[in-house]
Amino acid sequence: MATFLYRLGRFAFRRRHLVALIWVALLALAGIGAAGAPAAGNSSFSIPGTEAQKAFDLLEERFPGSSADGATARVVFKAPAGEKMTDADHEATVRKTVDELSDGSEVARVTDPYQGGGVSQDGAIAYASVSYKVSGMELEDSSRDALEGAAEDARDAGLTVEIGGDALQAVPHTGSAEIIGIGVAAVVLVITFGSLLAAGLPLLTAVIGVGIGVASITALASTLDLGSTTSILASMIGLAVGIDYALFVVSRYRAELAEGRGREEAAGRAVGTAGSAVVFAGLTVVIALVGLSVVNIPMLTKMGIAAAGTVALAVLIALTLIPALLGYAGRRVRPAGEKSRLFGGGRAAKRPQRPNMGTRWASFVVRRPLAVLLLGVVGLGAAAVPAASLELGLPDDGSQPTSTTQRRAYDLLSEGFGPGFNGPLVVVVDAEGSDDPQAVFQRAADDIKGLDNVVNVAPATPNKASDTATITVVPDSKPSSVTTEDLVHDIRDTGADVKADTGADVLVTGSTAMNIDVSQKLNDALVPYLVLVVGLAFLLLIVVFRSILVPLKAALGFLLSVLAALGAVVAVYQWGWLSGLMGVEETGPIMSMMPIFMVGVVFGLAMDYEVFLVTRMREAHVHGEKPAQAVVTGFKYSARVVTAAAVIMMAVFSGFIGSSEQMVKMIGFGLAVAVLFDAFVVRMAIVPAVLALLGDKAWWLPKWLDRILPDVDVEGEALRMEGDRQDEDREPARA
Repeated sequence: MATFLYRLGRFAFRRRHLVALIWVALLALAGIGAAGAPAAGNSSFSIPGTEAQKAFDLLEERFPGSSADGATARVVFKAPAGEKMTDADHEATVRKTVDELSDGSEVARVTDPYQGGGVSQDGAIAYASVSYKVSGMELEDSSRDALEGAAEDARDAGLTVEIGGDALQAVPHTGSAEIIGIGVAAVVLVITFGSLLAAGLPLLTAVIGVGIGVASITALASTLDLGSTTSILASMIGLAVGIDYALFVVSRYRAELAEGRGREEAAGRAVGTAGSAVVFAGLTVVIALVGLSVVNIPMLTKMGIAAAGTVALAVLIALTLIPALLGYAGRRVRPAGEKSRLFGGGRAAKRPQRPNMGTRWASFVVRRPLAVLLLGVVGLGAAAVPAASLELGLPDDGSQPTSTTQRRAYDLLSEGFGPGFNGPLVVVVDAEGSDDPQAVFQRAADDIKGLDNVVNVAPATPNKASDTATITVVPDSKPSSVTTEDLVHDIRDTGADVKADTGADVLVTGSTAMNIDVSQKLNDALVPYLVLVVGLAFLLLIVVFRSILVPLKAALGFLLSVLAALGAVVAVYQWGWLSGLMGVEETGPIMSMMPIFMVGVVFGLAMDYEVFLVTRMREAHVHGEKPAQAVVTGFKYSARVVTAAAVIMMAVFSGFIGSSEQMVKMIGFGLAVAVLFDAFVVRMAIVPAVLALLGDKAWWLPKWLDRILPDVDVEGEALRMEGDRQDEDREPARA
């Protein structure tokens, strides 16, 4: 592989005009496609194989035109203190508001609170439900304006009015913090390279890669049903790895220049060695992201594949566009060990020849490996403690900041109708083929009424064919509580009894039941996902490092860092530690997909640092150095650049904490903390300590396995041998 990539790097350096033209053309084509494509909406959320999804599909079939997947809004009214919503003037105001809400072309139906039982027992609070023909992300601005305008008119009449539901849902934005993250990355690159030009190359290529990726996602969003968060997550991961991969290639190029090689040769060797590490690091990230498809949640699968595509682009750009741009830069990118003026010009000055920070740190670790190992493991173990209290759920209006109208509507409904009113359960009874469907409907309703933790069971509402009915059940606890989850399971147990006696299916759905099923599905998929992703990456790392213990150590270190990162997420977003600093206005359960998504992404990123750092160690070991010295050599050449890469990745991920989307905010924080733990504790401390303790055993590989494994030559040994032969050929000529 090193030889092939070496030739690719030299080709890109020589034919820089062609390579640059190809990437600019791809960016332009993707941009044109994105400009002409419809805006991304909310990806249709389906959970194949769950009872909630089966019930939802049955509703679509048996209740045609019900707009089961359309946006909804609850307009909640509260009378002034001492007054009631049943007072004549307030009732007139509400009826006028209902009439206004019914006028929109996208409105499917509006329920009058005085006809549909929408007034609380004390008469202080009432609500009107609005159903739309399209989803919240597809609603026209005129419909949202009409909704908010009707509410404002009622406020002017003296009522407190708030709006809940997803009708006011907006496309999430990441805020200015993302730009700050890129700015921090730029500063780190300038400090690392000492040149604005050299620092600008990774930023430029990363932006081009993310631009092509995000534009492609935007162009295909409508066709492939990609949600609005897909492009945000793809840009988050693509930007981070794009900068890092380019950083490693540019750093190796400067190191090759420092050894006296010509610029084209240095570009070829940089791509042949660092580029090999980039390929395998990128493969681990792609495996982890594409592996999310085993969960069988279409939205998560699409997010993973889209992000994996952006990572693949980052790899290709690092292998081709970076050497092409280095060709354009010429002498303005200086060898390692030389410091230039920030804009790449001026007289070069040799740095003092003394051990760098990486060398000094690695030397300390190999002298005290056991102490460093214990300190690192204990520290990460302490950070992981909060993960034992992890509570999973999916966000609803109750997790919104108290400053939003959605959250205030949620609180008003809880006040007037009980906490369970915000998460009603929809029970679908399929009595097709039954002799007496009405009796079946009544039997199901009566059985549910007899369960604990039930506040209200509405009469069964049959369809036109009278073979299917819906029963709305209001729990006595909030949607995200364990009590509500237990009630869902109790209703399903009751449904099994009804089916045994009558043959009718009794299914539970609704947003609350869907959230419960999602959490269960994700929990069930976590172990198979870990086995698949870690197993494939383990085999890949055996090929890269030609060792059993090094990949095993890498996997165990990953588990430590991801558990510690989950502990930090729980401490901030569930317990509320440092919530003000992190902009967390409302604590609550951690999103159900957070653990499995973090496992996938963090594993890929953790292997990035493992490959980049340990490849240099193996390269030194293969070239004859003793194990302890190989560790020091690996840090001498890689610690600075790995540190810079980690800081950049943390800065990029931290930028997404400013997002308006809770999922993006939480993932940005979790990934930033995970990189902190993995890069600076696991890879920079635990890894060298373990390798120092293992000695030669770290690179042990059974002979039978060594014979059958392909030789990918990540260390560039073939390039070294070729260089030695060329030197030998030159010496007789000189003689």
